Amino acid sequence: MRLSRFLPLLILLAAIAAIAADGARLTSYFFVLKPLTTFFIIAYAWPRGQALPQESRTRPWVLRGLWFSLGGDVALLWPEQGFIFGLLSFLCAHLCYLWAFTRVQRFAAWPWPFLGYGLLAGGVLSHLWPGVPTPLQGPVIVYVLCLTAMGAQAAVVGWRAQAEPEAVRGRWLALGGLLFVLSDAVLATNKFAGPVPQATLYVLSLYWAGQTCIVAWLSPKGVKTS
Repeated sequence: MRLSRFLPLLILLAAIAAIAADGARLTSYFFVLKPLTTFFIIAYAWPRGQALPQESRTRPWVLRGLWFSLGGDVALLWPEQGFIFGLLSFLCAHLCYLWAFTRVQRFAAWPWPFLGYGLLAGGVLSHLWPGVPTPLQGPVIVYVLCLTAMGAQAAVVGWRAQAEPEAVRGRWLALGGLLFVLSDAVLATNKFAGPVPQATLYVLSLYWAGQTCIVAWLSPKGVKTS
């Protein structure tokens, strides 16, 4: 069997090991396993997204988003010193994903997801705002806007896809965008509004599940073009 068939299992095992290493305070193992899990997701994405004509415009941007995410993962291994670089890396990742999604559906072509994500972001941000340092308030607002736009546009693409199997993969994309948003919401709550019990478990499990769902949006190798 080809290695690519084992990659979802490798992603799961690496994610479990990374979260366990952090819980056991095995820092050196965590420093290896955290970026390794995202690297496995990149490897899982690499052969995908080459079957459908429009994917020549979407696949490169999804891959760029994953590489920026890997950079953010490495930066946030140092939560204080690397926070700004991590924020910028993930901001670039969300912009890459947003650009990819708008190659398929016009931006905000369906307004309801944007309304829902806007309300969610507003509620979370209002809860966090008293704890956000003044120098970070501007960057945090920009980041939240890009994050919620990415999640909402993922929902637009997912729920407006009609033909099978694109519709099924679209649902995975919508779920992936939501999980990514929830992961960042937990991370921000833990940082700015007091400690969240088992924060690493929730942040990383939601994050890696979301990234894997986004990758699942890309067509697998061997799918026939219509």
